[in-house]
Amino acid sequence: MSYFFEGVLKNSIPYQVRRLSTSDIAQILAMQDIVVQTLENKDILQPLSFEEFQFITDGNGILIGAFADQKLIAFRALLVPSVDADDHLGLDIGLQKNELQDVIYQEISNVHPDYRGNRLQQQLAQLIMQELSKEEQTYKYICATVMPFNIPSLKDKFSQGMMITALKEKYEGRLRYVFYKQLGKDVPCEWTETTELAMSDIKSQQILLQKGWRGFKMDKREGEYVVVYGK
Repeated sequence: MSYFFEGVLKNSIPYQVRRLSTSDIAQILAMQDIVVQTLENKDILQPLSFEEFQFITDGNGILIGAFADQKLIAFRALLVPSVDADDHLGLDIGLQKNELQDVIYQEISNVHPDYRGNRLQQQLAQLIMQELSKEEQTYKYICATVMPFNIPSLKDKFSQGMMITALKEKYEGRLRYVFYKQLGKDVPCEWTETTELAMSDIKSQQILLQKGWRGFKMDKREGEYVVVYGK
């Protein structure tokens, strides 16, 4: 096993990170089941099947995992989507058909419940993007979807400089924010105007996004989550 990163958890237990292969999928599925069982709202997470993980490990993306005491404690995936997919996220961010080959997805990210609070999701986000930079194929855009009120995943995307460009139904009617980031472009946007909307106000957010506004951060105001939009 070739580990490319070593770290230490809060309780001083060391962990290692490596790329995952098809032989790891049984462990991945077992951990994914544990994560799903702990969710009060099962719609927050769109689990992947054995075949979907295998599609990634067969050369259509990157899959990395963190191990402690030889046990998988977190994993994260990037997926190269089919350019023929009708629900391609590149279309949601306004790309043309011939540009879809420039898009890669941030796919599923799971942390074992016993190891939350160690910033593993953020650490794996940095590491998987470093692994992507080593690939021969280059991509211009990274996209992802997150359910409203999935606070850890929303924080994860905003911390990476990703922005909301759409709020619509995906995955057979499930409401999702569509995030994107232009790779290689880390210069902060200079907004001429900003506004805040309650995360629960779906319609107003959709109207704003259709007018070209972009969601670039979230805050909590008097116990209510708001999304900050700019244009």
